[in-house]
Amino acid sequence: MESPAAMLARRLAEDAEAVCRHYLPNGRRQGRYWIAGDVENSPGRSLYVRLTGPSSGPGAAGRWTDAATGAFGDLLDLIAANQRHGSLRDTLDEARRFLNLPRPVPIATLDTPAPAGSVQAARRLWAMGQPFAGTLAERYLAGRGLTDLGAVPALRYHPACFHRGDDQPRATPPQRWPALLAKVTDLDGQLTGLHRTWLDPATAGKAPVIPPRKAMGHLLGHGVRIGTGSDMLAAGEGLETMLALRRALPFLPVVAALSASHLAALILPTPLRRLYIAVDQDAAGLAAAETLATRATTEGIEAIRLHPRLGDVNDDLIAFGLSDLRAHLRPQLAPEDAGTLLTQHGD
Repeated sequence: MESPAAMLARRLAEDAEAVCRHYLPNGRRQGRYWIAGDVENSPGRSLYVRLTGPSSGPGAAGRWTDAATGAFGDLLDLIAANQRHGSLRDTLDEARRFLNLPRPVPIATLDTPAPAGSVQAARRLWAMGQPFAGTLAERYLAGRGLTDLGAVPALRYHPACFHRGDDQPRATPPQRWPALLAKVTDLDGQLTGLHRTWLDPATAGKAPVIPPRKAMGHLLGHGVRIGTGSDMLAAGEGLETMLALRRALPFLPVVAALSASHLAALILPTPLRRLYIAVDQDAAGLAAAETLATRATTEGIEAIRLHPRLGDVNDDLIAFGLSDLRAHLRPQLAPEDAGTLLTQHGD
């Protein structure tokens, strides 16, 4: 189901030139682009807004880039920066006003704050997310060697996600940074929590905030799930670790438990024939893998540990490349799985 933000961004892109003429009147059209100085409507030629193109993906209408700062986004992001909004809700309301659309009744329920860190708050934040393809979140993952992932329904992008440090006083206004959102679900696919990685538009790396990652909601026993169920599953700690393993073995379903303690307590599906455990090579990771393997064996599930050469599987992918990672994993897989999971790639 299309989120309200995605719907409004699409509607704005359908008439991108009208949006630019309204919010960037100091700019001008040049071919397929609207050119201005910056998102605040300064004179100049640094900002390029694409006026025509497909509705999504590379070259989509409404996508913009500021060559001077490296900032980019869609027309919702442009309106947020142009109007200096303090919340996504303000931007959505402004977009509806421009498009002459009514404010939908369900959003009125957002006037009642959800408890901070609750499952309800996680569900609301997830509903505000956008598809991550073509966004800063995709650039961030690419910088970690995580490309060609295809559709990953468990991931979304938020252009202005609030961040509050653990030691920051509640009275201090939170910062806003773009964020990669990862959905935590139970065995029935119900959302129980959310994991956020805040991003820096200038570097496409993690944002300079402490901590750069946080989870919210009910996490214990659950995880970020990628891939459809089968009688095999791979489990590990970090999101990027499991995305790296999924890239190496794209036919193997994976789940990221998000921490060593949560990996040890992961609820295993039934029936499950074989469990692969992506081990983090530190004391906490080794202990969590041992605990989970013991539990799986007790439940009649074959447990096989996958050990990286460096700290985790994503470290190996970045350092040695995809082909080398697959070669390193091959002898650790069950022989019948190596034939199934690796021969599709010609390995």
